[in-house]
Amino acid sequence: MTLEFRVQHDVATDASPVPSAPTRTGLRGLLDRYVARRAASRERRAEAQWQELHDLERLLSVARGVIERGWIQHAWFAYLDEHGRMRRASSAAAMDVQGRPLVAACLVGSVVSAAGGPHAVHSQQVQRALDLVWHALAVEEGQPVLWCPAPDVRMGRVRDLTSWNDAPSRNSGEVASLLLTAERVAVQESERVRQRAVARSRA
Repeated sequence: MTLEFRVQHDVATDASPVPSAPTRTGLRGLLDRYVARRAASRERRAEAQWQELHDLERLLSVARGVIERGWIQHAWFAYLDEHGRMRRASSAAAMDVQGRPLVAACLVGSVVSAAGGPHAVHSQQVQRALDLVWHALAVEEGQPVLWCPAPDVRMGRVRDLTSWNDAPSRNSGEVASLLLTAERVAVQESERVRQRAVARSRA
């Protein structure tokens, strides 16, 4: 028992340098470099995905704050015009809100507002944030998100979110809660990205 421990201790504390594998040349060297480049590329993609999901989580948190300050139905935004009167803007008139004091927003409008306002409505950040919100609404929590749906599918999902927001029995607490669930979905997706990266590094 004592000898076994001593051997393990000696190995663990051996300060002698570990010889590195010799660099291979020719076809094998070419394959080694190809494998190394592939691994580095996967690592960069995983890092970019993780950062994007972290940014989406923060955006959804900001959107939740928008709803907590003011929520509306049957329009994307409520804002104050140049005379201080409250106006409503649908998706078609969303640009009217740009630069105006925002009073309230619907579910979809809150995400657009959190991303910087109506000019960002077609940005990838808004589209992917809405993917997360729709997933939080329609898919059992814990399931992986299916990204990049076709444009008509995405449009259908926006209609789903709008209809859900405008339901007569809906309230602002439920909308804020859905956004909080979407934040958790972003965290879960981040963990999946991390786990996949770890698994690939061990393969």
